[in-house]
Amino acid sequence: MGRAKKVILAYSGGVDTSVCIPYLKHEWGVEEVITLAADLGQGDELEPIRLKALKSGASESLVVDVKEVFIRDYGFPAIWANAMYENRY
Repeated sequence: MGRAKKVILAYSGGVDTSVCIPYLKHEWGVEEVITLAADLGQGDELEPIRLKALKSGASESLVVDVKEVFIRDYGFPAIWANAMYENRY
């Protein structure tokens, strides 16, 4: 099996994922790195993260609104299951 020519990278904007972009291109021969950041309601901080991905060499940088899916599929079930956080609640 050959190497991937296109990779979608879950991107946080931190050092690790920013370094992954040129690493994938130069060390693994990936032609196209597309980053994806999940919008969980962070607000204005996502646009600088998207721009950082492009400056780091991403061919495209996506921000996907997953607020509704996150609360429906993870938030509410955690509450219904009497989720504990730091041994409280």
